[in-house]
Amino acid sequence: MNTGKSVRELAVETPNATRVFEKFGIDYCCGGKQSLDQACSNAGLQVDEVLKALEAAASSAAESAAAPADSLAELASYIVRKHHTFTREEIARLKTLLDKVCSAHGTKHPELLTIQDLFGELSQELTMHLMKEENVLFPYIARMEEAIREHEGFRPPPFGTVQNPICMMTQEHDGAGEALRKIREASGDFNAPADACVSYRTLYEALEGFEADLHRHIHLENNVLFPRAIEMEDSVRAAVR
Repeated sequence: MNTGKSVRELAVETPNATRVFEKFGIDYCCGGKQSLDQACSNAGLQVDEVLKALEAAASSAAESAAAPADSLAELASYIVRKHHTFTREEIARLKTLLDKVCSAHGTKHPELLTIQDLFGELSQELTMHLMKEENVLFPYIARMEEAIREHEGFRPPPFGTVQNPICMMTQEHDGAGEALRKIREASGDFNAPADACVSYRTLYEALEGFEADLHRHIHLENNVLFPRAIEMEDSVRAAVR
């Protein structure tokens, strides 16, 4: 396995690599452009240890088999069905948990109020983000793919090129990643204090699960769906010149 490859490339190519990167705290979605060597160096990790974990993960293809590999429309549908649905459901659940835990423990643990504010802003941004993907970007990708498959003419979109909404979505992914980093920092890596009640501990477990799912979600879009959509549109434009 080439340690000079980017974390993003390894996340795409290696089954279950995303779980390994999460375990070691390596950012594979927003920070995926750095090489594995660089990522390990920045995180103070031994690259050989990470490599061994990646090679072990490659023996199981369960995660990579779950997402469609061929059709972009099917991949987008999978993302909506699996990740968008989870995100919306967990936003509602986490808001309720945050209200409950902050009411009971916020005075003694003011970091909870910081987390509540950060998550409130993140949830608003994500709600709008999901709507833009589902109502604008993903339908365009599906129509473009269908036009190519059926050998039909395809009218250019009002936003000029697919790279424009993708650029916006990627920037919003970066913002979400930064918000999650701040939440993790405020929570002490989701380590509940000794006096934490069951709801408090459940909140931190849920936040960590939310972070992990959003990382996988962003990975599928930034590193798989978006590059392939750009490549597909470029091929269409080249064919009509």
